[in-house]
Amino acid sequence: MVKLEPFEVDHWILTRDIGPKYNLAHSYSLPVTINDLKSLSENTAADYDILASVQSTPMNYGPSFTGLEQLRENIANLYSDDSLIPVSSDKILTTPGASLANFIVLFALIGPSDHVIVQYPTYQQLYSLPASLGAQVSLWKAKENDNWKLDIEELERLIQPNTKMIVLNNPQNPTGAIIPKSSLEEIIRIAKNHSITVFSDEVYRPSFHSISPGDPDYPPSALSFGYENTVVTSSLSKAYALAGIRIGWIASHSKPILDLCINARSYALITASQVDEQIASFALSPSCVHNLVKRNTVLAKNNRDIVQSFIDEFSSSCQWVKPVAGPIGFIRFARSGHPVDDVAFCTRLLEKKGVLLVPGRKCFGDGKNFSGYVRLGFGGDPEVLRAALGALREFMREDYESLPLAD
Repeated sequence: MVKLEPFEVDHWILTRDIGPKYNLAHSYSLPVTINDLKSLSENTAADYDILASVQSTPMNYGPSFTGLEQLRENIANLYSDDSLIPVSSDKILTTPGASLANFIVLFALIGPSDHVIVQYPTYQQLYSLPASLGAQVSLWKAKENDNWKLDIEELERLIQPNTKMIVLNNPQNPTGAIIPKSSLEEIIRIAKNHSITVFSDEVYRPSFHSISPGDPDYPPSALSFGYENTVVTSSLSKAYALAGIRIGWIASHSKPILDLCINARSYALITASQVDEQIASFALSPSCVHNLVKRNTVLAKNNRDIVQSFIDEFSSSCQWVKPVAGPIGFIRFARSGHPVDDVAFCTRLLEKKGVLLVPGRKCFGDGKNFSGYVRLGFGGDPEVLRAALGALREFMREDYESLPLAD
């Protein structure tokens, strides 16, 4: 029987008995409505057609099991500007969300005899699922004291004769760090030399709020380098503020990889929701997507500055590597140089002030790594964020000194 480890971050959020007054455990941008999408769209003629189109569509499986053609074209356009090899719609496969996309990729490509190298820290699915499939997993640990950078030489040392895949998460959950373009080039070069598949979860792309496209470190999609054995995933949930539209995707230059994913996908679903795919196609259309991304990126940047002001105020107790992308950050809380017990911190904060955060050691570590760290989501309403940080500020003054330290 396949043994799946408890999915700690979801379990943590779902099992809080006391409903949070302020939920900063989320990791997505402030959700938009369909009316918001209409307002963001520059195509006024199409503004009034989206719901009518949905209402008049026969609710069958759709014209293609691989996804609505216009949606796949719009997704392909997201990669075309910086890709060495053209990305067309036949290189895209839609799924209900990025988590299922990740599941399909790993289920299709990884087996018990394989070795997988996974960037770390990261979303638990990306290392727990390969392990559950019987693969040997090596964690490629980013350097906490070096702005969460990855050591390329260490990657070389981790490679074994049976290394099948290098798993990336760029931008990174939970830190908001990025793998810069120069490092991505090296990773692709190494993978190509060893015929290793590169799998990149890019669900927070293109939410780059603190680096511009003209910066030499600005990271393109892993797909852009033209290496055939590359597969990437993403969805509407995070950077596009549409978590309620359950649409994600898999993209690859490799037909064999896509064929394996299509086969694995067939065991889990036939098609994604026709309603969701039409709304997703509207959101990702050229007339809408750029304004949608700009809205979410500006919001994340401004909210990050609000959190930075809090960290500056309590600099003797907390610090972070300032996030570069995504609406999340990883904050380390310590007292007299020793990390506090992050589980006790999050539990007591919820009980006392109604603020929900995610403990790093429990949800992103192995019981030892990331003691004192919490993940904070700052993609929501600025006034709610300010109120939540106000409650956290009270907690720091009233209860922080009594928190136990980590073991």
